[in-house]
Amino acid sequence: MVDTNKVVEALRTIIDPGTGLDIIAAKLVSELKVDGTKVSFALNNSKLDDKLKSQMNFLCISSIQQVYPDVDVHVHMHSDAQELKDIALPQVKNIIAVASGKGGVGKSTMSVNLAYGLKERGYAVGILDADLYGPSLPTMLGLQGSRPKVENIYGKSKIRPITHEGVHVISLGFIIEPEQAVVLRGPRLGGIIKQFINDCLWPELDFLIIDLPPGTGDIQLTMVQTVPVSGAVMVTTPQEVAVVDAVKAMNMFRLPNVNVPILGVIENMSWFTPAELPDNKYYLFGEGGGARLAKESATSLLGQMPLIKGIREGGDSGHPAVLGGDEARDLAQQHFKKIIDKFLQQLVIRNETRKATETVKINT
Repeated sequence: MVDTNKVVEALRTIIDPGTGLDIIAAKLVSELKVDGTKVSFALNNSKLDDKLKSQMNFLCISSIQQVYPDVDVHVHMHSDAQELKDIALPQVKNIIAVASGKGGVGKSTMSVNLAYGLKERGYAVGILDADLYGPSLPTMLGLQGSRPKVENIYGKSKIRPITHEGVHVISLGFIIEPEQAVVLRGPRLGGIIKQFINDCLWPELDFLIIDLPPGTGDIQLTMVQTVPVSGAVMVTTPQEVAVVDAVKAMNMFRLPNVNVPILGVIENMSWFTPAELPDNKYYLFGEGGGARLAKESATSLLGQMPLIKGIREGGDSGHPAVLGGDEARDLAQQHFKKIIDKFLQQLVIRNETRKATETVKINT
């Protein structure tokens, strides 16, 4: 008697050359049937060349026959785009873009703390540093000098993201020297982003947080053309100049041919409260900017983050403030927890009321 579960476990030993996951996790197997001593299934071969098709077919048959030597295995190589859609990062449930209109508003800080805060909730999380001109994640995570491993999968080189505190991280900062200037034109920028998406061995994830550069440009366009972005989180300060630029960045996601939902707005540097005057709030950058941006996008203000020393210390020391650890970081942690609560609420609403985002077809 052939056990379907044992067949599935045998197929889990076969690695998908596209994602580095096993072919079950990569969702390449469908129509699995067991009929007496006959086993048949369809294998999505849309990313395989002829040599790999033959190799994968042999490996699938061999892996099953190691468990059941007498079974007849039939592998139907399937490339029907309608039934087995070729989607980048099929192993990632939610791809979240964190964006801003201008630099210096704390977008990377919010990305990192959102990612590690979600990890603390028990989610499987990755973070992709798409700010290629200013890759700051190695510094913010205390990973300066770290290098990702390169693995050979069926003759192709794949990058293994670095795992830090349980979060999977990739950044151009792991590949270039810290003081090296990044001088790249548009096509090369897009090529690196595609490599970080298609040539990285991302595991099964609940969230992939993409820390975008400020503004709208080649990197943003490449991202929405390459992966189905579940939603975007906008980061701004209350200052008018930050809000004006953030509206432009937000409107890129709202273009009809892009159509990425805005999940909410985080207002950073909302006020400052000195330790010796705990009841006082000093609005150094003005008031109401985040609320105005949320209203403009018809979405929610996820939260206001005050100027807290522990956030800066966490970013400089490689210990994100959302993880707590001392009085200043514990205070920041409380604010981040509220932001993450509201973010998860908005994501549930998005997933219940809107269909899955598709990659964007843009004629340039």
